Parts: sequence; structure tokens; C-alpha cells
Amino acid sequence: MGFLQAAPQLPHPYRSDRLLHALLDRVLPAARRAALDADLDALGDHALTAWHRATAATRRKPVLTQWDAWGRRVDRIELTTAWQEGPGVTTRHAVLASGHEAHEHARLEEFARVYLYHLASEFYTCPLAMTDGAATALKASGNRSLIERALPHFLSRDPASFWLSGQWMTETHGGSDVGHTETVARRDVDGQWRLYGRKWFSSAVVGEAALALARPEGADDGAGALALFYVETMDGTERKPELAIDRLKDKLGTHELPTAEIHLDGLPAWPLGELAHGVRQVAPMLNVTRSWNAVCAVASMARAIALARDYATRRQVFGRPLVEHPLHARTLADLQAEFEGAFALAFEVAHLLGRVEHGAAAPHEAALLRLLTPLAKLWTGKLAVAVCSEALECFGGAGYIEDTGLPQLLRDAQVYAIWEGTTNVLSLDSLRALAGDGLGALRTAAAVWLDGNDDMHAAGAVRQALDAAARWLDRHGAVRATQEAGARGLALTLARCAAAALLARQAAWAATRGDRRPAAALRRFVEHGLDRLVAPGTDDTGLLLG
Repeated sequence: MGFLQAAPQLPHPYRSDRLLHALLDRVLPAARRAALDADLDALGDHALTAWHRATAATRRKPVLTQWDAWGRRVDRIELTTAWQEGPGVTTRHAVLASGHEAHEHARLEEFARVYLYHLASEFYTCPLAMTDGAATALKASGNRSLIERALPHFLSRDPASFWLSGQWMTETHGGSDVGHTETVARRDVDGQWRLYGRKWFSSAVVGEAALALARPEGADDGAGALALFYVETMDGTERKPELAIDRLKDKLGTHELPTAEIHLDGLPAWPLGELAHGVRQVAPMLNVTRSWNAVCAVASMARAIALARDYATRRQVFGRPLVEHPLHARTLADLQAEFEGAFALAFEVAHLLGRVEHGAAAPHEAALLRLLTPLAKLWTGKLAVAVCSEALECFGGAGYIEDTGLPQLLRDAQVYAIWEGTTNVLSLDSLRALAGDGLGALRTAAAVWLDGNDDMHAAGAVRQALDAAARWLDRHGAVRATQEAGARGLALTLARCAAAALLARQAAWAATRGDRRPAAALRRFVEHGLDRLVAPGTDDTGLLLG
């Protein structure tokens, strides 16, 4: 038999992850760190098992059966093995419940679990993110009856009582412009609110509950008149007849995730609060779901790089392993540096979220969270696509072959830039955060993060890029259209500045322990440049599109 190339082997996702270990060692009190370790190690075991299973079996998609053999509407969805395991893994390791514990590190501990579980879950983390967002919105609403009804299910540590929640916002008009929502809420003769309409993109249709935007009958047009409603989807073991699944969507990636188009025909509903300003009530979810998006994007990068690095030690070309070829080694190092910046920013947002929620944040950190959340989500979403694409190249033709399991990394990565707000939507959200004291908060935080760092070149680069961003805002702030045209470049610059300052903090901490690798990541990241500012050029834009 001729030569057979050895496949890449995935190292243990937790035990081999020096970034995660260093982060938790630096931030968590010793007792919390020790208590967390068992769950993280078990989730690493689960991730390793799931990878081996995925590469040894044919991938399956969920299947929708709308009618049974006798013509009864059933809308039954058959799920993949990973999705069937989801409630057990989630509750056993407190993947979701840990984020709602009563201490400032709760979110960091939650997202460490999410980071390890995400790829093994086959995007079961998507409805988990929405459930987390729903729990957060319920708590913010102050609606005691709904809190007592739903929260014990959403945060349950028992799979028998665990519920998923969807978010039914998107309609055929699109995602971000919810002011055109056509779903109507009507009260029946008994005073019960019921929803009527079509939701075009439901990623958690298998859940037991959902939050949905609807316009109370007779309300004004526009987004301000929308209300946010809580619904339940199941009547015992059967789906409620007022909820019909039209079809499952055929998507580029996230194939195992059953994304549905649904019709609501009188589904019972309960308003979370006032019968208006539902979009404002959605806002507490966004910091949560966008943080999930960023951490999951980072998890995809980690997986792609881990496999590419292992393969580089196994693949022999021109008489030596790939990793010994200088250009290939530099390519891998470049990917690692970008990934480390993204990891630092995503997990800073996660930790900051917990500190703000529990009143442990510094005075400037609420404004900082408001700015960093969209920045982290938009940058990690775009970077995940680039990193996974480059990683696939590291395998040559094998990276393009389905049953290696590698192409799925790239297909799935594309969703991070789309879910929870596209890059442009989030860039505009960042502008709104900057209209307050967002830039001042970032400058204050960066000064703290850079303190103690001995890489003066990196510190200077961060300060220069932040100064350039401030000048850009001064120069282009007078004309809204001009400012919006350059918002993406501004957002990417600020994201990279924050990431570089966070890498400097980690490098300074690691240096006291004799670890020089974080400093190398900082140097390489800064070498790639921080400034992504562009001249808006709105006149040229019109010419090119004309």
C-alpha cells in the first residue's frame, strides 16, 4: 500500500489551552478556580469525544416531519445526537446556570464553559445564548409572575426541568429594522393576549418558550410601539396547535441547528412589561447574546489553529515537517497572534459583563462595556472567517474535503458576522456608544491595562491609534453620513487597540512567571497594525455604485 497521510489530532481542548488556563489563574480567586476545574476538564473530554465522533460518522441534519401517517399536524423535528445530549451536558456542567450565580466572576466562569462546549454542541449554544438572553431580560423586566414561572426552568441544573427559549424577532422585512414587524398581538374575550403573524428566522424552535416582538392591535406604527411578549410552545409533550413550523431553512453552515420559519395563529402570550418599547426591553439581551457570539467565534478560531498546528508536525513536505518551513511557521504564528488578541477581548467583555451586573465595576466600566460589546462581536466575527479560511489552506487540498471535518469550520464561521447584528450594524452601534463617553472609558481602561508593561513600542502604538481615532471623530463628526461611511474602520481600530492593551496586560502578568509567549503574541499583533481608519469618501462611493 502506498503512503497514507496521518490525520490531524485534536489536543485536549482544556488541558492544552494555555490561554484559558492563564486567564483563569490570573483573574479567579484560588477557591473558585479549583471548583471550576472539574467542569472544564469534563467539557474538554466531551469536546474531544465529539470531534472523534464527528470525523468518524456521516454528518446529519435535523429532519422536520409536519404530518403523521394519519394526516395529523405534528411538526416533529428529529435532532442530531449532540442536540439530544444538549440538556444533559448543559445542566450537568452548569453551562448556563453558572452565569447567573451571585458573584462578579459568574459570567467569566460561564463563558469558559461555553468556549469549551460550543463546537462539541453543534451550535446548541445558539439557543443557549437566547435562553441566557431571555433570562436576563426577564430579570430586568421585574415581572415577578413570569420570573417565577420561567427562570427556574431556564437556569435549571436538572435536564428533566430544563427549558430552552427562542427569540422571535426577525420577519421577512429583515433583521435589524424591526420597526416593520407585522406580528400582531390581540386580546381574546377572556383578556388573554395572543400572537398572529409570521417569524421568518427562528433558531430555537425546538425550545419550550420564546420572547417575541409584536404590535398590540391598534398601536401606532414604528419600533417604539412594539411590545415584548413571553410565549410557551408546548402543551405537555406536544407542540401547541397555534404554532406551525412552515419549513427548516437550508443554510450555508450550522447545518445541525434547526432554523425554522414559523406561523403564529393565536399563540397565547404574556407581555413582559408595558405594551410599548419592546425593542428597549430587548436591549438587556444584547450584551449577553453578543458576548456568546464573540466567545463562540473565538472557540472556532482555537479549533482551526489547534488542528492546523498539529497537522504541521505530521505532514512531511520537501524532506521535513511543515512546521519547519519558515513561511508556514510564520503563517501559523500570525494566526496565533490574532487569535490571542481576539481571545483577550472576548473574555474581557465576558468578565466585564459579570462585574457590571453585580455592581463590582469601576465607574467608567459601564460605558466601556457598552462600547466593547459591539466591538468584540464585530471584530471576532470577521476574524473567525479569515482565520478559519487561512487554517484550511494549511491542509492543502485536504482542507477542502468534507469528510475531514475541516470545511465545516469555515462554513459555520460565516454566521458569527451575521447573527446578533452584522458588522455594519454593530459599527453604527459603536458610534452610538462613542457619542457618550465610550472613547474616554476606553482610554481610561487602556491606561490601566498598559500599566506595568515594558513593551514601550506596543504601548506607544496603542496610544497613537487611539489618538488617531479621536482625531478622526473630530474631523468627521459634524456630518452624520460621512461618519457612518467610515464607521467600520473606526470600530476595527478601536477593537484592535483594546485587544493590544489587553495583550500587554497579560504579557506583564506572564513575565512575572517566566512565560515569554504572551509578549511574543503582543509584538506580533502590534506588528500587524492597529489603525484601520479610512477616509469616508462618500463622493467616490456614489461614483462606484452609479
